[in-house]
This record gives sequence, C-alpha cells and structure tokens, in this order.
Amino acid sequence: MPRPMAGVPHGWTLISVLFSTIPLDPSIAATLHQTALELYRTSGAFQQVAGDVLSGRVVNLKKTLQLGTITGPAFEATLETARGTGKVQYLLTRQGLDLEGLPADRAGTLPN
Repeated sequence: MPRPMAGVPHGWTLISVLFSTIPLDPSIAATLHQTALELYRTSGAFQQVAGDVLSGRVVNLKKTLQLGTITGPAFEATLETARGTGKVQYLLTRQGLDLEGLPADRAGTLPN
C-alpha cells in the first residue's frame, strides 16, 4: 500500500502529469507517486491502489518519456475517485528519483 508523502512540500515536482481525465489533488498525486516508485524499484508490471479517496490500478509502461526538459519513467493509472472515473498518464521526475536515492538511468534511454 502506498505511503503518504508527509513532509514533502512540493509534491508536484516529483511527478509530471502528461494527461489526466480527472482532477488530481495532492493526495491522489502522492498515491500515484508512491505507487510508481514501488513499481520502479521492483520493476513490477502493475499495482492495485486503494484508499479513502480512490481505487484503481497503476501500470508501469517500462519506457522513458520526455516532456520538454522533464524526462523519466512512464506510468498509467486507471482510477475511480469521488470525482469520477478516469485515466492519468504521468512520469516520475529525475528530481523525485534523486530524492528517493534511486538511479534515474534504470528507466532506459530515449529512442532516437
């Protein structure tokens, strides 16, 4: 189960949302971040998420994406929240990986 991001003042710098069909509050972003970190650490394919405000599944896309100058491993979540059902595509930022002491190069390299 993902742990809350207590004490992290700028949680939005840890993930970069590429696409979302539902509004994301800091609690949902924290859950997505922690779930993606666990999948990244273990090279897992997917993980179920559940809590007071959401349930669903996060999939490790096992590829690196780039959004402007932000590059990192990519994930996709299908979620049910109090605000509805939707999809979120996002990546872990290098800053977020550094804060966790994880090597960013595990995500692979970008295609030419």
